[in-house]
Amino acid sequence: MKMKLKLFQPFHLVTISPWPIISSFSIFSILVGVVNWFYKMSFSFLLVIFFMLVCLSLYQWWRDVVRESFFQGFHTFNVVAGLKLGMILFIISEVFFFISIFWCYLHMFLSPSIEIGAFWPPSNLEPFDPYFVPLLNTLILLSSGVSITWSHYSLLKGDKTYSCMSLLVTIILALIFSFFQYKEYSDCSFTFCDSVYGAIFFMSTGFHGLHVLIGTLFLIIMLMRILTDNFSKIHHFGFEAAAWYWHFVDVVWLFLYLLVYFWSV
Repeated sequence: MKMKLKLFQPFHLVTISPWPIISSFSIFSILVGVVNWFYKMSFSFLLVIFFMLVCLSLYQWWRDVVRESFFQGFHTFNVVAGLKLGMILFIISEVFFFISIFWCYLHMFLSPSIEIGAFWPPSNLEPFDPYFVPLLNTLILLSSGVSITWSHYSLLKGDKTYSCMSLLVTIILALIFSFFQYKEYSDCSFTFCDSVYGAIFFMSTGFHGLHVLIGTLFLIIMLMRILTDNFSKIHHFGFEAAAWYWHFVDVVWLFLYLLVYFWSV
């Protein structure tokens, strides 16, 4: 009588999912719609539909991941190790993305071209005071880094109340930062089209602001998962990934503040 050995598979082989292709199609449609909007200067209602489709598909996709990890138990320690490696590689790719922006900035800062008067910033532009709103935003982001670390250690101790409170403080600080950056853009004396300085300023701070909004959404989802008891002391990588991402956003802002705001004056 032959015995069949059943090998244990420690990894999770995901099932077929429609959400990646739907999300890709929706994002591509939004891009085409925005380009058409800028070209014809006429807003299309299809943009709203495709944006709602992106949000819906992302919600369904995240729901499936939560179901696989929490309810079905597919995220074993081997799977979590792979997820950690993937998140680290993703953050490294983001680091190189911002390095390219800083490279462009330093190239123009250290050797300004004759077309802008060989001055940096150009003499006809008025840069922001680094000791006003930019410094306040720096303090806000550094404070948010402290509060999310507090939330993480509270989660490690199993203290749900303090973990939720400190994470809520982090989200509020993130929203305040985004509001102040919006006010800064509203009061700006130059635009994206005002020489290479305006282009680099809005590209660098704008992409960082986009990362802040994405990170805020990330933190809100983590707060909802903590409230619904999706995490334990030893199994909460979703929260750790959000904390890593938020600390990355903090560090990038420090470089932005020193280069774009403080060093330019």
